[in-house]
Formats: sequence, structure tokens, C-alpha cells
Amino acid sequence: MPYLEYGTIDEATEKRLKEIVENKSFKSYWRKKRAFDIFFSSILLVFAAIPIVLVAIAIFIDDPHGSPFYKQIRIGRHGEEFYMFKFRTMYVDADKRKAELMEQNEMDGPVFKMKDDPRITRLGKYLRKLSIDELPQFFNVFAGHMSLVGPRPPLPNEVAEYKDYHKLRLIVTPGITCDWQIADNRNDIPFDEWVEMDLKYIENRTTLGDLRIIFKTPFAMLKATGR
Repeated sequence: MPYLEYGTIDEATEKRLKEIVENKSFKSYWRKKRAFDIFFSSILLVFAAIPIVLVAIAIFIDDPHGSPFYKQIRIGRHGEEFYMFKFRTMYVDADKRKAELMEQNEMDGPVFKMKDDPRITRLGKYLRKLSIDELPQFFNVFAGHMSLVGPRPPLPNEVAEYKDYHKLRLIVTPGITCDWQIADNRNDIPFDEWVEMDLKYIENRTTLGDLRIIFKTPFAMLKATGR
């Protein structure tokens, strides 16, 4: 685990790390979780094939200056980089314009979110509110870069600002949905509280717990609180 090493981290992080890593009850859970991810992501991709094509066409019509799909480097399990796929919801120059908007960031910690982000396209606002932009991530789940349930994968520049304690959320495979994703007030949750939600999930993860989160996710999407 190169991003977190015993003896080089603070005492609180090392204690929490040992509690998580030395728990031997999760071996069978991980095998079932991967089998579950492969099975359901393949089924969902089959049923979502037509909606994915239709959304891609709608994105191209709304803003033909870029691909309907967007791939972005994210940090996964054990700090490894991977390309995460999404529907493009921003204009093609969005990454370049981020620096000028940092003063309007509405989240604390190393996370950027803005309610009325001018970089988001007209259609992108609705895709984000309903979390439809996350649909292509089922390809990531099938490939093994992500899981259906797990902490959301951060950006490299966000991880660069992490304290050692924050890096504990990178112990497991990141997911499409999680306890933070289904929270009513997720965009108002302080970053440290968000991390604690992820760590509690990691410490108490079970198949039934994952099913609970998956079941609640469609209802959270219908509330249209995404940004």
C-alpha cells in the first residue's frame, strides 16, 4: 500500500488503518462483491445500451463541439490512477476555466462544487441533477476499476491535498454510489464528515449493506439534487 505506510503516518491514521486492514472477515465478501459487480454491470449495460446511445445523441445536438463522452483520470484503490467514463456535461474548455472559479467553490476541503457552474451545458444541468451522467461508469465497474458501491473516486489534484487520514478512503475500490451519494444534503456535507461516512462504510461493509445503498440510489436520483 505505497500511498500509506506504517511508520510514516500519524498515530490516528495508523490506528484506523490497522483496524481496517487486520479485519479478516471480508475475504469472502470481496469475492462475492466482484462477482456481483460483473453480473449486474453486464446486465445493466445491456439494458442501458439504447438509453446510452440516445443520451449521447442528445449531448451532441446540444453541444456538437466535443465528444458526448468524457474520460477523466481518477484515483482508485491503493492510489492507482484509472480513466473514469462519464457523459460530457461541460463545455470543452471546462478544465481550463476551473482555476478562475475556485474562489466560488461551495465545498470545503479538496473538492470543487458550484451550484450555478457556468461551465455546465444546458443539457448537462439535467444530466447532473438526475445523476444520468454517471451511466457510462458501468463500463468501469465491468472492467474492475470501480464497484457498484464504494467511496466516490477523487481527482489527482484532490488527493494531492489529502492528509494521510483522508487517504484511508482509498483502501477499497471506488464506487458509483455510496452513503454520501444517497444523502439528502450531500452537497452541504463537510469534507471531513464525507470521509468519515466512507470510512464507516469500509469498516462495516456487507453484501446486505451494499444492496441497501443500491436500492436507495434510484430514489436519491429522482430527488435531482446532483450538481
